[in-house]
Amino acid sequence: MIYHRKKGLFETFFENRSSLILQYENGDISKKEFLQYNYDFVTSMNVKPFLRVDSYEKGMYNYQYYNVLAKYFRMLAKDIKNSKKHQKYYITYLNKGNNYYHEKDKSALAVLKIIEFKNVEAYFISVESKGLKDKLYEVVLKDYKEAIFHSKAEWLLDILKKEGVFFDKKRVSIINEYINETY
Repeated sequence: MIYHRKKGLFETFFENRSSLILQYENGDISKKEFLQYNYDFVTSMNVKPFLRVDSYEKGMYNYQYYNVLAKYFRMLAKDIKNSKKHQKYYITYLNKGNNYYHEKDKSALAVLKIIEFKNVEAYFISVESKGLKDKLYEVVLKDYKEAIFHSKAEWLLDILKKEGVFFDKKRVSIINEYINETY
């Protein structure tokens, strides 16, 4: 794909992301399609995550890159589990997804360090999923457009608390409909 090289990696990446978010919010695509289109776009860009994260843009790219892959492989694992076919791949895809989630959380921390935890709010969110209840929290970077992280990593939660940006009161997610839609 040559288009993103002419326009600029970050501009192309964030424009596509915003476009997919808008399509999802308007009901033009389902959550599953949103995840698939994100995966297709990220892999077509053929740009790996940055080894050195020294800017907000690089950190957000890495976060989204790992988030897209994590959700994609978890979706594949779930599809296999539900189909009862090729069960040997279930654990492989699940492990890949979990590894990408861990990398995503490390990327979120890199971004938070770059912005020095300024104008950040974090809190547990209300969810319909029993498996995520009292585990999933949201981190909002209030000075940036569409900059919302989600995690259930306890080590990251400890850092958020230490930095004084985590609030104990549970809230409704800013993207509640997306969070609670199954795929």
